[in-house]
Order: sequence, then C-alpha cells, then structure tokens
Amino acid sequence: MVQAVVGANWGDEGKGKVTDLLAEQSDVVVRFQGGANAGHTIINDFGRFSLHLLPSGVFHQNVVNLIGPGVALNIDALMRELESLEAAGVPEPQLKISDRCQVLLPLHVDQDRLEEERLGHKSFGSTRSGIAPFYADKYAKIGLQVCELYDEDMLRERLGLLLDRKNCLMEYLYHQEPLKAEDMLEMLLKQAERIRPMVCDTTRFLHEMDRAGRTILLEGQLGTLRDPDHGIYPYTTSSSPLAGFGCVGAGIPPTSLKKIYAVTKAYSSAVGAGPFVSEIFGEAAEELRRRGGDRGEYGATTGRPRSVGWFDAVATRYGVMVQGATEVVLTNLDVLGYLDEIPVCVAYETEDGKRLEDFPATPVLMHCKPILETLPGWKSDIRGLKRYEDLPENCRRYVEYVESVCQVPVHMVSNGPKRSEMIYR
Repeated sequence: MVQAVVGANWGDEGKGKVTDLLAEQSDVVVRFQGGANAGHTIINDFGRFSLHLLPSGVFHQNVVNLIGPGVALNIDALMRELESLEAAGVPEPQLKISDRCQVLLPLHVDQDRLEEERLGHKSFGSTRSGIAPFYADKYAKIGLQVCELYDEDMLRERLGLLLDRKNCLMEYLYHQEPLKAEDMLEMLLKQAERIRPMVCDTTRFLHEMDRAGRTILLEGQLGTLRDPDHGIYPYTTSSSPLAGFGCVGAGIPPTSLKKIYAVTKAYSSAVGAGPFVSEIFGEAAEELRRRGGDRGEYGATTGRPRSVGWFDAVATRYGVMVQGATEVVLTNLDVLGYLDEIPVCVAYETEDGKRLEDFPATPVLMHCKPILETLPGWKSDIRGLKRYEDLPENCRRYVEYVESVCQVPVHMVSNGPKRSEMIYR
C-alpha cells in the first residue's frame, strides 16, 4: 500500500513528525520533490533534527529511505545531513538515490541569490537554495541527471550546454565572472564517487516493493498553497507538493496511492512572500510565534520568523480538497491553550465587499480581508494527555470544528512537538 504525507497550507505544518510516526509501520519512505529549501523538524530519542533532503524514515533501521527522481539533489547538503546523523549517534540509514534524479549545483544557489538581490522589494521570498534555477534548467532540458555523472564524456558535453546559457546570465545580467567547465567537472566527479553506493534504479525497486504488498510512504515538502499550478503563484515553490505528483516524483503508479494524510496546524503560519489573509501582527503575533512549536515559529531552513495567523478555514478546506486527502492530521493544538477565545477565519471579504468561502486565485486573494468568528478557548495545558476523551470539552469542539471545515476525518491530533505527543481518535 502506498500512502502520502503532504501539507494542506503554506508548508511548516508538522509533516516531519507525522512521517516519522508513520514510518514505524512502513517499509519504504520516499522524498518525491523539492530540495534542501525546506526542513522537516523531528524530535526523538536521538535529539532534535531538521531534515532537508533525507527522508524522515532515517531514524528507523527497518526502513529503506529513497530520494526519488523528482528531487533537487544537492549532494554536498545531503552528505552534511548524513554526517550530522552519524555525529548524533544515529545508526547508518538505508538510503537509495534515483539514477534519474537531477543534481542541484552551486551555480543554482548563486543564481537564486543574485536574482533575489536583483529583484529587490519585488523578490519572491526565496530561501536562496537554488530551487527555481534548478527546476528551470530541468525543464529546459539542460540539467544534469545523476546517471550522467558516471559517463565523463557525456558529462563534459552536458556541462558545456549548461554553461553556454549560464555564462550569458552571469556576465551580462548579474555582472559576475564566467564559470569554468573544468572546475565543475572535477567537483562533480568527486561527488559522484561519494554517492555511488546509493545510486540505483529506484523506480523498479518501488514497483517491486509495491507488487510485494510492502508499505510505501511518500513524503511531501511544503504545502498546497506553494504549488506552482494550484497555489498562490508566483509566490510558490518550483515543484509540485501535491500527493498526485508524488506518483510522478517517486515513480509509482497512481492506482497504488490509497491514503493521503493532509497535515494542518491548529493556527496558520508561513515562511516566504505572498498573500496570507488570516495573518496577524503586533503583540498578538509575537505571542503566538513565541509559543508555537518546540522553539517558536522560525523556519527550519532559513531561521526566518514565520508569519502567523489564525486558523484559515478557506485556505485549509481548499488545500485538503486539492490534495485529495483521505484524512487530516491536526498539529500544534497545545499552542492555543493560553487563549480565552480563539479567532478563526471562516471566510474572506473581497475588495468590493463580497463574501468568499472558496479560495480564489492570486489577484483576488491579494485584496481579501479575513472574516473572523471566535470559538471558546480551553485555558489549560493539554500536553501529556494521551486520550482524546481527556481533552477539555472546548478543545474537542475545536478539533471537531476543523474536521467539519475540512470535510475529511481528523484521526490524529498532535499535542506537543515530541513524536510521542500524538492523540489518536
């Protein structure tokens, strides 16, 4: 059976913890898109970790962890992550890398930074990890697949094609020194040897595991609203974080995908630019940001303060729908225990005064205001509670409200950052 864990909102919903938990009953965990531009935070017996490229199953010795062909593979970043696990005493994980995966190069990171600087106040809020230039090159068919690293003649030819275009940009748009193919060739050949034992045909492997009835868990990065087709374009990422794309980015048939867990917070948060209707500011925002998560609401990759707001019923219902979720996982419920009343965004008001309950496209979204209602708070700390029935009545009502909004069952409720702090309904 194939399952997917994906984000219902802007990312940062707590997917890493959910994947870590579900990995206990899985045989394979697959990263199917994105790169080192967003992190999944996991807290377990080994410590606290922010995984950027490694699948969240690396803490389980029985799990095969797989980096699929849809991932932007920064080889140096991957090796640093593996070294950080070793330094923390984590046993060496089983790791496979698709030979069709494409390589994110240092020039992609440089171009990302230079472009954001060039755009100035019109920038897209990039993490400057090279993701947009990487995917642009991939779809322009000038990117480098991992398999090409092991054919030096082909690699040299492909690098020439890539640098013909890149050096035009570097010299005439960004006013930088041209890049040299020989320097890059030497670096790539060394990187290729470092990952050689992990490289294989992961698509065939996944099909074999699927036919054998093994449990495969797909792990998405970011969330619905950062999807380039269905999200708040152009303030999106450059690959699809939707469960439907998981089949493509991993390499499995869509008929095998049976369960889709859409993760959402009990409030809203976002890193990066773009419209965020339920966002709050001032002291209320600082208080929520300070209490959020295990170390506050700060990006796992960038360390930037996240924008925060109240639960957005419009955005979340849309996100769950587009993901095709079979169930919702509600995280960070414990954070709201300090509030007497809890505002929720139930609809949007457009510039001309219309009420919207369906999530609009970006030009309309940019001018929307939140329509808020309040739910009663529970004014207590719910961490440590193990049974749903033991939650305060108003807390249970809040969960049931989220379930009614999403129109999908909520079976898992997180009441703390640790992997053990999960309540099952």
